[in-house]
Amino acid sequence: MATFLYRIGRWAFRRRRLVGGLWLGALVLAVAAAALAPAGEEEGLSMPGTESQQAFDLLDERFPESNSQGAEARLVFRAPDGQRMTAQRNRAAVEDTLGSVDGGGQVASASDPYETGAVSEDGTIAYSTVTYTADAVDLTGPTKSALESAADRARDAGLTVEIGGSALDSEEEPGGTTEIVGVAVAAVVLVLALGSLVAAGLSLLTAVVGVAISFGLVSALAAPLGLTSTVAILALMLGLAVGIDYALFITSRFRDERARGSDPEEAAGRAVGTAGSAVVFAGATVFIALVGLGVVGIPELTKMGLGGAGAVALAVLVALTLVPALFGFFGRRVLSRAVRRADGPGSERVHRVAPAAGRPGIGTRWARFVLRRPGAVLLTAVLGLGAVALPALSLELGLPGDESKSVETTERRAYDLLSEGFGPGFNGPLTVVVDTSEATDARAATDLVVRTVRGVDGVASVGDPVLSRTKDTAVLTAVPRTAPNSGETKDLVQAIRDTVSGVEADTGATVLVTGTTALNIDISEAMSDALLPYLAVVIGLAVLLLMVVFRSLLVPVKAALGFLLSVGAAFGVLVAVFQWGWAADLLGIEQTGPVMSLMPILIIGIVFGLAMDYEVFLLTRMREAYVHGASPGDAIVSGFRHSGRVVAAAAIIMISVFGGFVGMSSPTIQTMGVGLAAAVAFDAFVVRMAIAPAVLALLGHRAWWLPRILNRVLPNVDIEGEALSGHAPAATTGPGAAVPHLPVGRR
Repeated sequence: MATFLYRIGRWAFRRRRLVGGLWLGALVLAVAAAALAPAGEEEGLSMPGTESQQAFDLLDERFPESNSQGAEARLVFRAPDGQRMTAQRNRAAVEDTLGSVDGGGQVASASDPYETGAVSEDGTIAYSTVTYTADAVDLTGPTKSALESAADRARDAGLTVEIGGSALDSEEEPGGTTEIVGVAVAAVVLVLALGSLVAAGLSLLTAVVGVAISFGLVSALAAPLGLTSTVAILALMLGLAVGIDYALFITSRFRDERARGSDPEEAAGRAVGTAGSAVVFAGATVFIALVGLGVVGIPELTKMGLGGAGAVALAVLVALTLVPALFGFFGRRVLSRAVRRADGPGSERVHRVAPAAGRPGIGTRWARFVLRRPGAVLLTAVLGLGAVALPALSLELGLPGDESKSVETTERRAYDLLSEGFGPGFNGPLTVVVDTSEATDARAATDLVVRTVRGVDGVASVGDPVLSRTKDTAVLTAVPRTAPNSGETKDLVQAIRDTVSGVEADTGATVLVTGTTALNIDISEAMSDALLPYLAVVIGLAVLLLMVVFRSLLVPVKAALGFLLSVGAAFGVLVAVFQWGWAADLLGIEQTGPVMSLMPILIIGIVFGLAMDYEVFLLTRMREAYVHGASPGDAIVSGFRHSGRVVAAAAIIMISVFGGFVGMSSPTIQTMGVGLAAAVAFDAFVVRMAIAPAVLALLGHRAWWLPRILNRVLPNVDIEGEALSGHAPAATTGPGAAVPHLPVGRR
């Protein structure tokens, strides 16, 4: 693989105008496709195979008229202090408000709370449901403005009015202040790590090109494939993070090769052949882990995995082709200012850099510190991560609703008003579907289900059944006494299902419990059940892939165990922040509750690939030194001397990018940003830079041992670029002549 990538690097350098033109054309096409494509719809989560999803499918079949309904808004009114909503003045204000909601001609109906009984028992709160003929994304500006203006009319009349429902839903758009701050921090880190504005800009430019293309493709395919804004933001988040890192690794290796005396084209080839091999492997691990999310069986999770995997694949292609092409365009400006000054203005020579005679770098000093005290470093790091991971033992999974939004939003205030006036369970009603097509007496079966559900402890009320046109299906609404995300509501759903099973046996009817709340509960349980099997598959894949790369048995085992520690610590942070509320105010999280059920598996899939990034980039240099004759301890020092600073910079960049998304209003993106930033921090700085060298120091030569049978069976992917030893650097004359590559420790 190293030889093949070496040729790609040299070809891209020589054909830089062609390569640059192709990527520019791809960028223009992707942006144009996104601009011309229709907007996608924000689809709800589904979970094929669960009882709640079966009920939804049955409702679609037996109540086809419900499929034609569009968006919905809920106007929630509260009377002034000391008054009731039934007062004549307040009734007139409500009627005036409902008469003015149809400003865009898209309103299908607006219910009268006084006719439907949508007034609280104390008379202080009422609500009206407004249904539209179009989905939320298709509602026109005048339609939404009319809704907000109607609410303002009621406020002018003295009422408190808030708006809930899907009518005001909008896709989350990237580009906020926190994301810009994250990218700015990444740019600063790049400049400090590379010592060149051009080199830093090159890494940012190539990452932006890859992200723009992937984001454009996701936007263009949103409508035909049903991709949501969350898929696009995940593609943006991952593509930007790995794109910067991959370009940084190849640029750093290019500069090393130039310092060894290689001419620019040769250095580009070697950089892509060595660091590019690691990029391909690291990108492949992220790609496989994200595509593997499809086995969980949740369509939205599958789409998120495929969108993120596509962004990572594009980042790899950009790094292997556009980055070396830009080396040709920028020339010596990619090198640090110190090197350019040493060679003088306009010079194309690059002297081979000898080891510094002064104080060693921080990476070397840290590696030597770990070598002196490997046991203490290992024990401290493991105990520290274990302590951070302890909150994960109380991990609760759920799906956020309006209750998780900021109190500054009208949706959250509408949710709170409804909870106050009609009980906490009103915002999460359960839908009980009674299929009487096989029942001996449909009416008797339906009545028995109604009496049975009303008798279940925890049910606040049960509405009258609504029959389908064919009279073979009945639907009734059961309102819990507790909030949608509470553990009591989860127990209530199971209690209803257990209780109605007896009705099914007696009557022959099929009874299914569904609704958004029940579906969220089913999805959370499915995620909990799939978590350990998916983790086992990921760990097994990690061990196998690293065994192929490093031709070692113990190094992959160490890497897998370290991955478990970093993921466990990240889960601990999620529980502490989103369940317990630690530092929630600092991060702008106003409502705590269960961790979003998709996050653990999604974070495992993403962090698995990112963890392998740092493992490969750091340990590749260690193994390269070891196979060239260095002692195990010297190999560790060599790895940190060459890659420690670059890996640290890459980790800080990735943490900054992920952390920049914490400021978005979407709970999904917030949770993802916190979890991924924490996981990368733990994995890069604790696992890979403390635990990994400590374990290698304790193992010595045994760290690189591989049984003979595995040595014969496993393929040799040559990620260190040993096959490139036959491609000698182009020699120059004079003081800048290339120096033959000698084994580390033998010079």
